[in-house]
Amino acid sequence: MDTPKCYKEMKILTFAFHNKKIFMKKVLLSIAAASAMFASCQDAPKADTATATDAQAVAATNGATELMVDVAQTKVEFVGTKPVGKHHGVFMIKEGTLAVEAGTIKGGSFVIDMNTMKVDDQDSIGNAQLAGHLMSPDFFDVANHATARFDITSVVAGIDTAMKEVIMTDATHTITGNLTLKGVSKSITFPAKVSLNDAAATADANFNIDRTQWGLSYGNDKSLKDKFISPMVNISFHLVASRATAATTAAN
Repeated sequence: MDTPKCYKEMKILTFAFHNKKIFMKKVLLSIAAASAMFASCQDAPKADTATATDAQAVAATNGATELMVDVAQTKVEFVGTKPVGKHHGVFMIKEGTLAVEAGTIKGGSFVIDMNTMKVDDQDSIGNAQLAGHLMSPDFFDVANHATARFDITSVVAGIDTAMKEVIMTDATHTITGNLTLKGVSKSITFPAKVSLNDAAATADANFNIDRTQWGLSYGNDKSLKDKFISPMVNISFHLVASRATAATTAAN
């Protein structure tokens, strides 16, 4: 007996509907995967957020021992991110001092030489091109702002309890200071691992800042899609300072 025409049409519709459900499921899974990838790629590395506020007064450090920053061993690193990847780079320190008294840091500052910027995660041509763009007026405008600096306003033993979630769990101190980029100074606070006495000091920190707080807004528009550049930038530094460095510097 022949199959009724309506039955055949029903089977065709059922098959088509089933295939459409499979297709839509694949599309939704693809969208979810792409969204997850986009979200993960545009995020800065996981670190404590150093929120920017108005710059604070820098206290005098009369009577404290001055340690000179070892510019050969001290460096500042950064990571910038976008939907299609991330970039890592390094700045070198031009000069700096720490004021230490009775085993505590009373103050200090260090100057970053912006012309030493190096990007190191591509081939030589790509690194040079990106460094050149970062030095341009789109970002740091190094021709007009050849240095950046950090001036310490407070160093407190322990982790600031006001911080909601501290990621650097081995931090020993909380540092506050004025970060100056492109002529704009903002106060930031972050946890750091510090070792010091009256003759030497080391400090390590890793935190994220919102670059737009310093007027670095290039690419900060999500409508740019894969050209979008995250406003959050990861900053880390390793600082070494000592009396011996001061003696060596004076001798030179």
